[in-house]
Amino acid sequence: MGDTKCKAESNLERCTCTYPGCPRKGMCCDCLAYHWKSRQLPGCLFPPEVERTYDRSLATFVKIYGG
Repeated sequence: MGDTKCKAESNLERCTCTYPGCPRKGMCCDCLAYHWKSRQLPGCLFPPEVERTYDRSLATFVKIYGG
């Protein structure tokens, strides 16, 4: 199954979250679980200009990518 240890340090290289002081930065599993509780998606799934608005709603995601 491969290495299941958290790869937070290497994830930080790709993490596009701009929220200052986020305690979940680089910990994708925790980030996804946190946002999904509020029916949101993590910022890394949005283009930079939308991520900076902190609107992580499903409606915004569908509006951008829903075709």
